[in-house]
Amino acid sequence: MKAWQVSRHGSPREALIQTDLEVPTPGPGEVRLKVLVAAVGMPDLFMCQSTYPLTPGLPFVPGQEVCGVIDAVGDGVDLRIGERVMAVTNFFDGRGGFATMTIARADTTFRVPDDMSDADAASFRIGYSTAWFGLVRRGELKAGETLLVLGAAGGSGVTAIQLGHALGARVIAVAAGAEKLKFCTDAGADVVIDRLAGSVVDAIRTETNGRGVDVVYDPVGGEAAEAVLDVIAQGGRMLAIGFASGRWVEVDTHHAVRRNYSLVGVYAGTKDRVTAEEDHERLLELAADGRLTSFTRTVEFDELPEVLEAIGSGAMIGKVGLRVADSDR
Repeated sequence: MKAWQVSRHGSPREALIQTDLEVPTPGPGEVRLKVLVAAVGMPDLFMCQSTYPLTPGLPFVPGQEVCGVIDAVGDGVDLRIGERVMAVTNFFDGRGGFATMTIARADTTFRVPDDMSDADAASFRIGYSTAWFGLVRRGELKAGETLLVLGAAGGSGVTAIQLGHALGARVIAVAAGAEKLKFCTDAGADVVIDRLAGSVVDAIRTETNGRGVDVVYDPVGGEAAEAVLDVIAQGGRMLAIGFASGRWVEVDTHHAVRRNYSLVGVYAGTKDRVTAEEDHERLLELAADGRLTSFTRTVEFDELPEVLEAIGSGAMIGKVGLRVADSDR
């Protein structure tokens, strides 16, 4: 089968080679998927550089999330061969989704509605599951509260914009440049702030009349996240989602105590299957109502290194799907 493999650590152009590999065999509790579209994200870039916590040993096939068709099942799996699903792959053991075939644990596969495209299904699971877990279950975002989204034009940020808007929050999105600001507005942001145009903190104070924001959705970390700690409202929540900047947000305990805000860790992978299914169906309901709309564009299989380079430079907007095989959706 054709696959993109990380043969050494470095930039995507240095690390990735396209090669032919043997078709993997699913073990107990696993399924093999014929990959239709694989979503591309920041963790894939970090795995090329070996800066992601779950980076497997060399060589390995990256690619965390896919839409594919079940091709074979291992022992103990009660899923139908030929069913189209969205899944989180076994990227952590080197059998990721940037390949013709991939392996996923059966408990990481989820239903795809018939009217959802392959590209939207590929990018749906991790982004929206994390946003739901962060905003609803961990952050307890309420209608009428103010949500601040950092890195808002990226694949993680835009899911928070859309879900926050759907939940009735006032959404403030921070991004860089006119094109990204328009993208955030189209996604449902009530206020957009250009981080290149001046002080983000001052702009937030102005937009909230000095009160601050109730919840911060932070997939960026680093200095950008630490700067906005001064504009979290009393009782506010800083949701630590990711570290696109290269490091996690760091919070001074005295500062948090004095201002009465909380640092809340968000990792959706800890959910049990029953909870994950409940959240998934709620998200699919919102998608069916048109409240979570498409933001994924597809690229060809050969373009992966260039796409990951663009993600690393901040040039990419929204989510990207790597087309692996054609289907009728």
